[in-house]
Amino acid sequence: MDLSTRYLGFTLPHPLMLGASPLVDDLDAVRRAEDAGAAAIVMHSLFEEQITAEHDLSRKLEGHEDSFAEALYFRPHRREFALGPEGYLEQLRRIKDAVRVPVIASLNGVTNSGWLEYARLIDQAGADALELNVYRVTTSPDQRAEAVERQTLEMLRSVKSHTKIPVAVKLSPFYTALANFAGQLVDSGADGLVLFNRFYQPDIDVEELEVDHRLELSNSSELLLRLRWLAILSPQVKASLAVTGGVHSAIDAIKAVMTGADGVQLVSEILKNGPQRFTELRAEIGAWLEAHGYHSLAEMQKSMNLSRCPDPAVYERANYMRVLNSWVPSRARQAAR
Repeated sequence: MDLSTRYLGFTLPHPLMLGASPLVDDLDAVRRAEDAGAAAIVMHSLFEEQITAEHDLSRKLEGHEDSFAEALYFRPHRREFALGPEGYLEQLRRIKDAVRVPVIASLNGVTNSGWLEYARLIDQAGADALELNVYRVTTSPDQRAEAVERQTLEMLRSVKSHTKIPVAVKLSPFYTALANFAGQLVDSGADGLVLFNRFYQPDIDVEELEVDHRLELSNSSELLLRLRWLAILSPQVKASLAVTGGVHSAIDAIKAVMTGADGVQLVSEILKNGPQRFTELRAEIGAWLEAHGYHSLAEMQKSMNLSRCPDPAVYERANYMRVLNSWVPSRARQAAR
């Protein structure tokens, strides 16, 4: 079964890749992921704060509380980042020497300033592509949505001017007009879009009066939002699309491809069950395609996007109403009345 796909200009044997995770800090883990069949490796992000304030990160974060969701809840010390800027570049070189699959680095920031020079250094260190991760929570009532989008577009143009490698933008779903913004990103040079960043929500310890930082891995229910936007964007944007967040089974991956994903990034499923899941999921996808009469992944790709819908906005409204009216009381509740 031909499961090949094109992502950021690369022909991959299948769409399953290792998404951004702490696993890339361990070369043995990276090798195991490749041996199990990961089609590409995505490194976790190098943060703007790490680059611009490497020697005094805590002091710099005092003036950038709006920059990242992480910064709203804690002020990290240097020890909380596994790799500093130079260590990140060195680890990138090691990974490139260790594997044959494409290696995608990641930069996370919000300002259009000197830290973006690291895009050029990442290119020179051998990265095959770069994700520009714009994980951000804007808390100031004075900051307009238009300004937030403009900053991201300026960052993208700056990164493209510093590099020759493909650049994907990793987005959150929280934009007023995401379809329009996605088109602007592609017009500004984005080779791909990654849907979506997971916003890690801290809890509150009411006894200790402290913020409770607990990382919750994803589950398949998180995929639904991504499927919706893959279906909306895939007929409209002329760029690669990847999904990250909520893919745990072969059916999850199949849904993502049907709605328009060219690449499927796995993180939580690999952290929980190990890299052998790449082998298992690849076999399960192939078996499903064969059982349903497909000869290749390409035959299935984008078969469930909104390209055949004459008025997607009307469809979305109708679907919203249909879902709200789909709940029916159980027989047990009816009998109890």
